Amino acid sequence: MTIGFLLFPRLTLLDLVGPAEVFCRVPEAKVHLVWKKREPISTVNGLVMEPTTTFDECPVLDVICVPGGPGQVELMEDEATLDFLRQQAATAQWVTSVCTGSLVLAAAGLLEGYQAACHWASRDQLALFGVIPVDERVVVDRNRVTGGGVTAGIDFALSLVAKMRGEELAKSIQLSIEYDPMPPFKGGSPRTADPALVTRMRENMAAYLAPRRAVSERVAVRLRAKSGR
Repeated sequence: MTIGFLLFPRLTLLDLVGPAEVFCRVPEAKVHLVWKKREPISTVNGLVMEPTTTFDECPVLDVICVPGGPGQVELMEDEATLDFLRQQAATAQWVTSVCTGSLVLAAAGLLEGYQAACHWASRDQLALFGVIPVDERVVVDRNRVTGGGVTAGIDFALSLVAKMRGEELAKSIQLSIEYDPMPPFKGGSPRTADPALVTRMRENMAAYLAPRRAVSERVAVRLRAKSGR
């Protein structure tokens, strides 16, 4: 089982390392961190990660996964990255993402007509690409598997392991990493959080989200023009 995570500047670290921790515990699985070059990449919090392979050197992947993070916005108009994803998706058993990584898959035209998850604050943008947004931590639609925001990446990976290798292995990995979440506060989702807090968060994030929406709208128009719709 060959699994590749897209590694890119300013990604959200937990989007990648959460599911990577799960996949690395799958017997005989090989996990790659893929980027254009092998130079170290700075994540959004300043921690540095090194790619293990490049687009040109990357083997054929059974699973391709795109994490999210602020750097995702630039990827949506990065043709080298989008072409790499399209190439791998053509033969991959599973095409996947965590958080806003689903918007990158959408920008590559790989989620049209599929149901998909995304971070709650940007989920609605999926509809611009003909994707059906779903308010769930993990969404499986044929061979597309998408996780919601950040921490949902662990749920996503365990769910995918169960599909690839069976529930017994997934349950064993869940126990081995002691994944038994009991958050100290209720409200990790807009469904359960205080509505006033959700409103404040949306207001605080408005300036951050505006460039993402602008790019999503621009790329969606471009895709529709290419397809003649």
